[in-house]
Amino acid sequence: MAAPLPFAPRGVIPACLLPFTADLEIDESGYRRHLNDVASVEGISAITVNAHASEVATCTVSEQERVMAITMEEVGGKLPVVHGVYSDGSHLAASIARRAERDGASALLVFPSNTLLSGGAMRPEMALAHFATIRAATDLPLILFQYPASTLGYPVETLVRICREIDTVVAIKDWCNDAKQHERQIRELHALPRRVSVLSTHSSWLLSSLVLGCDGLLSGAGSVIAALQVALFRAVQAGDLEEARRLADRIYPTTCAFYDPPFLDMHNRMKEALVHLGRMDAAYVRPPLVKLSDAEIDRIAAAMDAAGLTGETVYSKVA
Repeated sequence: MAAPLPFAPRGVIPACLLPFTADLEIDESGYRRHLNDVASVEGISAITVNAHASEVATCTVSEQERVMAITMEEVGGKLPVVHGVYSDGSHLAASIARRAERDGASALLVFPSNTLLSGGAMRPEMALAHFATIRAATDLPLILFQYPASTLGYPVETLVRICREIDTVVAIKDWCNDAKQHERQIRELHALPRRVSVLSTHSSWLLSSLVLGCDGLLSGAGSVIAALQVALFRAVQAGDLEEARRLADRIYPTTCAFYDPPFLDMHNRMKEALVHLGRMDAAYVRPPLVKLSDAEIDRIAAAMDAAGLTGETVYSKVA
């Protein structure tokens, strides 16, 4: 296998969806089409697989390996591939990391362990041990997934310590969902002797997040609106606030469609959006997710129309 493409923690990194068949098996042909649709977006810097957007919590390790194999067959020579490491146990996480490196991943997105829910903030050495175990298994660049403090978020002090002591942590995917903490993390991680990038996943307030100085974004919404995200990121980087606001106005209907409560249905909704746009055959999801109501599906379709998205233009460069 050829060496993986180099990964730079910057720019727009969509997290791909995973289509299923009616019997809830992986729809391999549908997934191949989706990968190529997303990879065709001009200006993205990588793609992410085996993460929230692909319903990784419902996928076996062997299914994750199959997802990665298909990904590399379709886009491995075109874009760096970020592979999710989703496991509560550190040794299993390390095993997933080793296989991802073997299979051609360019970087790893490390989810927090649910083991830390019961007071993990009081034992920062446990979070550090999780990353140290993965680091011992692979030399790939690591992206730390930062959750809200009310769930599995690392205290900022713990976050900074991990970034200082684990030399392959190159970025965080920031979902702290707190604007004040978000800005603090950007400032402190950028100021480290070995600068650590911040990739926003605050897709429900993306413009506000990006103007604070994020290095890019890593988001499931990119499975649908990567072209708009690229245009927005470039406008912010160029300091063109008027253009950024114009693009944010176009994105806003999709934000309402994807991220209104309950938040857990976001990727369910993205699949329905792609069905409406003719880019996905069906929006099957694995339990405990369930099919959306007809009324909500109609609302998603209306939001895509309001954003000016069509099946022919959704993955095209934004004018």
